[in-house]
Amino acid sequence: MGLEAGLLDGKNVLVTGAAQGIGREVAVLAARQGAELILADRSELVEDTAQAAAAAAGEHRRQLRCLTALADLETWEGAEDVAYRATSETGDIDVCINAVGGTIWAKPYDVYEPDRIEAEIRRSLFPTMWMCRAVLPGMKQRGTGTIVNVSSVATRGINRGPYSAAKGGVNALTASLAMESAEAGVRVVATAPGGTEAPPRRIPRGPGPESDQEKAWFGQVVDQTLDSSAFGRYGTLAEQAWPIVFLASDAASYITGSVLPVAGGDQG
Repeated sequence: MGLEAGLLDGKNVLVTGAAQGIGREVAVLAARQGAELILADRSELVEDTAQAAAAAAGEHRRQLRCLTALADLETWEGAEDVAYRATSETGDIDVCINAVGGTIWAKPYDVYEPDRIEAEIRRSLFPTMWMCRAVLPGMKQRGTGTIVNVSSVATRGINRGPYSAAKGGVNALTASLAMESAEAGVRVVATAPGGTEAPPRRIPRGPGPESDQEKAWFGQVVDQTLDSSAFGRYGTLAEQAWPIVFLASDAASYITGSVLPVAGGDQG
């Protein structure tokens, strides 16, 4: 799979959640497409992503400039610090790709513990809200910039009520900020991935199913995800990363406020 080379030539691209999964895949692809990178995550594994991105850039005989930042993006202070370091050490942020998030537990909403509801919202909504708040002022002042939020088609899904609500919030934030920012020359868009095949997580999102009942609830999520896909399968990391990089590029210059489902036909 591929598009024209150099989609992100000369752009400073900030990728959050870059240590693994979609965030890592996006970072490596962005490096292949000519971006200079700022990679943020709360795990030191983000350094592995930086090495992989440097190798990808080297395939095109290019030396990558890459800054890594450890931060808790569930807090405003973490997001503000990443934006400050990025601009002070690498220059203006041209593109911000917000890939932090993910279901921690899977269970019907009526049995969700209140503290776990709050944890799901903190994980899958606040990192995107805080990073948008941190990068928007500079983009609007310069009159250019792109934010790509990674949402989910799980806004219509079972056993993930708090996560679904968080990603519905990401969709609403995307639309609202796009309307506020268009006059300033800033685009705000999102993709909505479906189920995605990925290597085993090196940083677990949570404890995993702890009982036979929780395993059954998680199995229902998998079944519903596959049934909702016209292809009847999960997507690959590459199939998620390419649409994100396209939306981040100038090839998508007339697209803003849109949430693109990338889920094998599931519209979310």
